[in-house]
Amino acid sequence: MLKNASAVILLAICPLLVAQQPQPAPETPAAPQTATAAPPPPHTLLDGTPVKLRLSETVSSADAKVGQEIPFEVVEDISVDQVVVLPKGATAIATVTDADHKKSMGRAGKLNISISYARLKDQEKAALRATKDTKGGGHVGAMTGAMVATAIVFFPAAPLFLFIKGKDITIPQGTEITAFVEGDMHLDMSKFGAAPPEIAAAPAQAAPVQASLVIESTPPGADIEIDGAFVGNAPSTVTVAPGSHQITVKKKGFADWTKTLNVTGGTVHLNAELEGAPAN
Repeated sequence: MLKNASAVILLAICPLLVAQQPQPAPETPAAPQTATAAPPPPHTLLDGTPVKLRLSETVSSADAKVGQEIPFEVVEDISVDQVVVLPKGATAIATVTDADHKKSMGRAGKLNISISYARLKDQEKAALRATKDTKGGGHVGAMTGAMVATAIVFFPAAPLFLFIKGKDITIPQGTEITAFVEGDMHLDMSKFGAAPPEIAAAPAQAAPVQASLVIESTPPGADIEIDGAFVGNAPSTVTVAPGSHQITVKKKGFADWTKTLNVTGGTVHLNAELEGAPAN
């Protein structure tokens, strides 16, 4: 009897002894190293960008046909580089991939709709999918809806079918969902009203160098000819191109004054002192 009592006491004490043993502190997991994300490429509508959509018309398994296009409208602007590329109100298209109206014997209808694309501001198509990540969802996500009281249940995943005994599946106009851009899409931003990148201005051609000739005569009023062409009466300021020029100053009753001058620019002052013409 005493042996049995001792055994019971030991069994009762052992857990307490174990509980009192110091327990090793749990190892703190090392913080995962986060790789520095590369900046997104410029002018790109990125893969996985969420696009909020609103159904433009009621769809029902009672009359939907496989291949039928279902219109949606974009609920919010989508911008790239601070320029709207997918405006609010733009059209998005889904396609009925499976439709079956309700059957007898209480078999429910079924409806499967696949998101296809949205029309960008430049009228190009941006491919959409119904899942944020493509893992497990395939290239094109799908959504299936059913009227449950007043709520619409959507499954943005691989094709799923929701059966309700004896009911057709109806998705009412105005139902909102979120789709996602399928793959990166490089954009020509000039088609969206963005200013083209600044083009470095070509260096302005230097204005040709000119020289000024300030020509006076004694006595004043003499005719001035440069390279044989009359240019005015002294005193005058005449502009000439750099180079060699012949300046002639003439006045009736005086001998011609002639000088050949090589000018490179700036201002040159000339004073032609005329001498009386020799008597015949």
